[in-house]
Amino acid sequence: MKEVAFVLFLALLVLVSDAKVTKPNTKNFLRCLRSRTSPENPITDALFTPGNSTFVSSYVSYTRNKRFSNPKDTKLIAIVAAKHESHVQATVVCAKSNRIQIRIRSGGHDYEGLSYISSVPFVILDMHNLRSITVDVSNKKAWVEAGAILGELYTKIAEASKTLAFPSGVCPTVGAGGHISGGGYGNLIRKYGLTVDHVVDAKLVDVNSKILNRASMGEDLFWAIRGGGGASFGVILSWKLNLVEVPKTLTVFNVNRTLEQGGTDVFYKYQLVASKLPKELFLRSMPTLANGRKSGKKTIAVKFYAQFLGSAKKLMEIINKNLPELGLKREDCYEMSWINTTTFWDDYPVGTPTSVLLDRPSGPPRASFKSKSDYVKKPIPKEGIKKFWKTMLKFNNLVYIELNPYGGVMDKIPANATAFPHRKGNLFKIQYYALWNNEKATKVNLGLMKELYDVAKPYVSSNPREAFLNYRDVDVGSNPSGETNVAKAEIYGSKYFLGNWKRLMDVKAKYDPENFFRFEQSIPPLRAM
Repeated sequence: MKEVAFVLFLALLVLVSDAKVTKPNTKNFLRCLRSRTSPENPITDALFTPGNSTFVSSYVSYTRNKRFSNPKDTKLIAIVAAKHESHVQATVVCAKSNRIQIRIRSGGHDYEGLSYISSVPFVILDMHNLRSITVDVSNKKAWVEAGAILGELYTKIAEASKTLAFPSGVCPTVGAGGHISGGGYGNLIRKYGLTVDHVVDAKLVDVNSKILNRASMGEDLFWAIRGGGGASFGVILSWKLNLVEVPKTLTVFNVNRTLEQGGTDVFYKYQLVASKLPKELFLRSMPTLANGRKSGKKTIAVKFYAQFLGSAKKLMEIINKNLPELGLKREDCYEMSWINTTTFWDDYPVGTPTSVLLDRPSGPPRASFKSKSDYVKKPIPKEGIKKFWKTMLKFNNLVYIELNPYGGVMDKIPANATAFPHRKGNLFKIQYYALWNNEKATKVNLGLMKELYDVAKPYVSSNPREAFLNYRDVDVGSNPSGETNVAKAEIYGSKYFLGNWKRLMDVKAKYDPENFFRFEQSIPPLRAM
């Protein structure tokens, strides 16, 4: 009983603290911003308010989900598209002193829009202008600012070296700030681990507007922002990264097998071997709703994407030994440089110029989507697989289940090495994803995604049912924008962070005790009595 009372007491403390910040002063905030920047770096050109003709276009240019693309549906006071570190510092000072919340946006890929929506008055601190990248080949290091997209980072690395790479995501428009702070992973995960496993320094603006690096922030905060999400602790300005070695020639393939072609059997066998393959091989499976042979009929096409750090000949030997059911042929395999694999993984045709990696989407998003995640520790039996297919066939738009294999070095890195906890013991991480263009279909699709998630429950992790922070999902728990209830935070925190949750709250209490940096799924401070 004492333990329950203590938790309730902590929750009340947070609620009382948050209750003090319900009346923001918008005019003073804007006046404060304009007064705190220098003539050398004026904030005027970086500030967008509802009175600006470009306010809406500035908002939607970095929103990726149509469900959250209308600034009129929010209580957005202003957008600060920071062009200098001082703009970030000024925004923190002025927002804090005028009781206004901040949402921090880099690439705009937050699946639930939490980096650019809120039900209480707030300002968006948009980092997309802070995108410089420097590569030090001799020391195998790189600095990347938070607003740079992964495609820009990959291009810079490839321009400097043919045998250096960085283990990160396969979507080139994702912003470095959020991707890295949430854990980050890609097709080098089995060989080199997560993105955060290669972060050696960072620059961050803290709650007192000071710019800290690893030495000045201390190892506990540096630990927390590597997988705990930076937005709960401050504003990430940049990351220093260790680059990794790759051969001059890699091999990739993309092979599909429909249900009629024995896709279910291949998918089941895939589960048994994917995490046990050589760590140089990453083999993703992605069952996708597809058109059947007969007009108007739907089926499931099980797609297999592979990347191997080596030749096609060696890759063929590995696949034909471990997964002969796939029926891989030499003509399915393409040998190429690492930088060319990045366009392949973004579904560009082989041979597409890598200049496409520098493209940043412009204009409002064209589609709505919903994503959810799971971790799998035992192979899903065939009867379970068929339940997945049955539910997927109910959709009338794009839907897929993406299995990303673990094993390799992920089994060797301790769960508390960084704030990201999902390490040893997992066969796969799953992403469920649905996308639709018709806004009227939103309710139906959200309902079907819930059904698909429910179907998966018997076959995935439990107590808690784990979730991946970068695949943001408010269904796993959230707080209202203006409140932070510890008991509610425990619901999503235990799923995202497992045994690292308590330590993250301790770090939060040390560096942001008044809970200034908060949002619907932020980490609250664990306050002592």
